[in-house]
Amino acid sequence: MEVHDSVLELIGNTPIVRIHQFDTGPCTLYMKLESQNPGGSVKDRIGLQMIEDAERRGLLKPGGTLVEGTAGNTGLGLALVAAQKGYRLVLVIPDKMSREKISNLKAMGAEVVLTRSDVAKGHPEYYQDLAERLANEMDNAFFINQFGNPANPKAHEEGTGPEIWRQMDGKLDAIVVGVGSSGTITGLSHFFQREAPNVDIILADPVGSILEQYINHGNLDAKSASWLVEGIGEDFLPVISDFTHVTKAYAIPDSESFALGRELLMKESILGGSSTGTLLGAALRYCKEQTEPKNVLTFACDTGNRYLSKMYNDFWMRDQGFLEREEVGDLRDLIARPFASHDTVTVGPDEPLANAYTRMKLYDVSQLPVIENDQIVGILDESDLLLAVVGSPDCFDKPVSSAMVSDLNFIDVDEPVEKLLPIFEQDYVAIVRDGEEFLGLITRVDLLYHLRRKADC
Repeated sequence: MEVHDSVLELIGNTPIVRIHQFDTGPCTLYMKLESQNPGGSVKDRIGLQMIEDAERRGLLKPGGTLVEGTAGNTGLGLALVAAQKGYRLVLVIPDKMSREKISNLKAMGAEVVLTRSDVAKGHPEYYQDLAERLANEMDNAFFINQFGNPANPKAHEEGTGPEIWRQMDGKLDAIVVGVGSSGTITGLSHFFQREAPNVDIILADPVGSILEQYINHGNLDAKSASWLVEGIGEDFLPVISDFTHVTKAYAIPDSESFALGRELLMKESILGGSSTGTLLGAALRYCKEQTEPKNVLTFACDTGNRYLSKMYNDFWMRDQGFLEREEVGDLRDLIARPFASHDTVTVGPDEPLANAYTRMKLYDVSQLPVIENDQIVGILDESDLLLAVVGSPDCFDKPVSSAMVSDLNFIDVDEPVEKLLPIFEQDYVAIVRDGEEFLGLITRVDLLYHLRRKADC
């Protein structure tokens, strides 16, 4: 019987695949699928290593509490191990992390404390500083401290590095890595410097992080900018970091990272996260700069299942300005879900109110156009629904037409943006049409996204 006693035995030995559908210049590019770890990311490796190291050193007692500040994946790796070993886990997470990560963590039993993502190290609400303070305030608690824990790079020096070298049969010229806590790049650097010093170690860094400038130019900026890619990039040098063997760094903008991540799924059927797009972008730049064939390896750092509401969501991508949409210079530019392209979430007048409620929840919208024969005949919002059903649950069986507002006020597509404000002041949504043709809805949030995009131009 080929069985395992625990999912912890499935950590590591992740597969490597060759990339075929991208222009890699004279090089051959390989991707190690760390997304195939049981917790879905490379961080499973350090989660196990750091906890077992603390156990061996007597720093973690049975029934103890683990505390960590994390961008998500280290938390999931820790949650995987904590659940198997019976530890309580408290995680402090910046509020820019995807809802899928947070839901996953809570489902695994972790206690999640959200904090600000717009503050730097030293601020009391910075996620690492807050985690350390919480650990100090708890009884029988151990602060994991992935950014200063030597067991972090050890997991890669003793595990990931030898694994890659064996899988590639020693035929490797460069490896492209991102930096979150710096454990991966530090551990791999130590292994390859010892076993194969000719292997180039390449850093993939989001634009806004301080590390690309530090590696390429020796400048350590005191202040970073912001970026949306999750899990990599830094505004300080982690205690465990060792960049002395890093050959070169590439700064990849968010737009390129998200686009390449989506392209990787389309072309290679690899569902990676946002940091995977950053690593792929740096790997492709490195490959195309070479003048002779090389074997280059990079990582699918985690699974893209954690980013379905972000980088794999067309509406989110458009709102961030990462998906181009032809602008026509009128109110159509503000409609997030155009009716003509079947993106508008609608309901029919004869459908039960239960259907309307289900669609509001599923698509996270608060109002639904009521459509009959491709014409808008009413609108139903949360308030209308609530007033219709508050008396009895049986009211969910009533038709939408019994609760919808049919006296509609339209705004013509050619009206200026300023004409939206009186509509919003009356607590209405803007119903846009061109002549008799219904085009879609504009909400306050849609207007805010539009104004933010204009401000960023």
